[in-house]
Amino acid sequence: MSDTLTRFAQAKIDGLAARSLARATRQTHRQDGVWVERDGRRLISFSCNDYLGLSHHPAVKAAAIEAIELYGAGAGASRLVTGDHPLYARLEAKLAALKGCEAACVFGSGYLANSGIIPTFVGSGDLIAVDELAHACIWAGAQLSGAEILTFRHNDVADLEAKLEAPRPSATRALIATDGVFSMDGDIAPLDALSALAQRHDAWLLVDDAHGLGVVGDGAGAASLFPGAHIDLQMGTLSKAVGGYGGYVCATRPVIDLIKMRARTLVYTTGLPPASAAAALAALDVIETDPDRVAAPLAKARRFTAALNLPEAQSAIVPIILGAAETALAASADLEAQGLVVAAIRPPTVPEGTARLRVAFAAGHPNEAVDRLADAVRPWLAR
Repeated sequence: MSDTLTRFAQAKIDGLAARSLARATRQTHRQDGVWVERDGRRLISFSCNDYLGLSHHPAVKAAAIEAIELYGAGAGASRLVTGDHPLYARLEAKLAALKGCEAACVFGSGYLANSGIIPTFVGSGDLIAVDELAHACIWAGAQLSGAEILTFRHNDVADLEAKLEAPRPSATRALIATDGVFSMDGDIAPLDALSALAQRHDAWLLVDDAHGLGVVGDGAGAASLFPGAHIDLQMGTLSKAVGGYGGYVCATRPVIDLIKMRARTLVYTTGLPPASAAAALAALDVIETDPDRVAAPLAKARRFTAALNLPEAQSAIVPIILGAAETALAASADLEAQGLVVAAIRPPTVPEGTARLRVAFAAGHPNEAVDRLADAVRPWLAR
């Protein structure tokens, strides 16, 4: 019998391979926040989002183990059924306090959070304006909402304002969505200007701060760099600097109550496992009490950018843009041969012609390793 599905898949794979865009997983044993074992070799990784090394922190691991012993391995059901184990309330209260909000809602992942939050508040006949470089989960939520989508140039407030000035029916709701720290570029959104613009145009502002929490703004995230900004929906993850898994949003109490009632990606999925919630609670304790650890990733990133005469890093992420996908792959392979793991990022994750090495710095990176990476990257920049 003809297997047309397999032939379809193989043709797609062959097409991607011809453009150096095929992808495959590679088994990687993360030994701590920095060192990994891959293909029998011990390498130092500059590609992990575990910016503070908390996935291997003794207190975080101990909290996860204790939660499994007390509550079991899984939540067992959606949160609105029986999956709302006692750790949720503690975690949500802690996140809300950290973000200066009334309440919080924890999701199974950051992708599930944005995919569910956005359609809860905008739909057919409404408007959502999205930064062109916003994370894929924001775009997924925007598309699921059925709202009209406007794309504005990256961090370009004037372009956004021009698009928002077009007349719209008075009943139309509008949402502006952006990353706080952009995951592939490492730069920070102008949240003060976006907030002011949102208020002038009666729009709500959603900020995805997945790569800001624990790394910028004394650990509270990108939003804390703009204390005067009004951000209606402060979203983030528990899987980057927090070191575990999950997503969240912080807002006013009624907003959070509505999300818990109507966000499909919360209502119709099993709750986050107790171990993940307990690990996040312990990790947030570390973030609040260890300022030197919080400051370290940005300091390492700035040491790297200074060594290569690049613009000063704004976050723990530094892109080395090389252009062609095959060039980025070759550079990544060259660095791995030298004992350094730096992933090549290619379209569609980044725009055509901007394939890159995405360098992510962690608190545990020794300065000599940062310097060694700079020496290894320098010849590729010279090309």
